[in-house]
Amino acid sequence: MPAARESLLDAAFAALERRPWRRVRMSEVAAAAGVSRQTLYNEFGGKEGLARALVRREADAYLYGVERALSEGSGAAAPRDRLAAAAVWTVRSATENPLVRAVLTGCWDERLPKPVSPSPPGNPAPGPALDSLPAPGELLGAARDRAVRLLESDWPPGAVELPLACEAATRLALSYVLAPAPASDVAHMVRTVLA
Repeated sequence: MPAARESLLDAAFAALERRPWRRVRMSEVAAAAGVSRQTLYNEFGGKEGLARALVRREADAYLYGVERALSEGSGAAAPRDRLAAAAVWTVRSATENPLVRAVLTGCWDERLPKPVSPSPPGNPAPGPALDSLPAPGELLGAARDRAVRLLESDWPPGAVELPLACEAATRLALSYVLAPAPASDVAHMVRTVLA
């Protein structure tokens, strides 16, 4: 039921844009997605499962965007420019999507769902099992690792070590998320630091 699952996640995200998560009702999400409440409960097990899936989807979309920024212009664009583009994506994504910002920073405000870790083995939660959500350092590490993988064949010899450059770029981007400044500034900073 992938189409229903995506519709439910879209409806939950739209509801979250209108009101705090604690005021979002499962019946409202199901109705907006055009499915029954039972379908929603079958898919996610409850509101906590829906929150976890929503946050996971947004974290995965963020990582997909990092990969896209690093891959665009592959071969034509300089690796530092592609790394700068990934940093800009990080800042823009966190600015536009409060769930991405929360996952990247670990700062959850009262409007957002703060999914808890899944139940330990032997004490399963109702509904389908979900992967654990990444901690901020894990999500940044995943972005860094993708950058290393996608840039390694193009990275210039004699330049700063690629893993170090990718770590610096992701941490610079996070600093711009925490202390907002124009996203274009982070691209200039990444290029300058890695020059």
